Amino acid sequence: MTMTYAVPGISCDHCVHAITGEVEKLDGVRAVHVDVATKTVTVDGDVAEAAVRAAIDEAGYDVESVSTS
Repeated sequence: MTMTYAVPGISCDHCVHAITGEVEKLDGVRAVHVDVATKTVTVDGDVAEAAVRAAIDEAGYDVESVSTS
């Protein structure tokens, strides 16, 4: 499953590395893509939405919304 998280606080490469580092630690994550331009985090894998939200929070960012594709 692929989930896209709107994270309005994303603004630079530091944000990309911080979020990617936390989300990649989760079991079941196959791929993580953080897009500074659209302020989104796309996660592919078999992982709970709550776990990804918690990882993004641990990196210091708030999730505004989530969509699934």
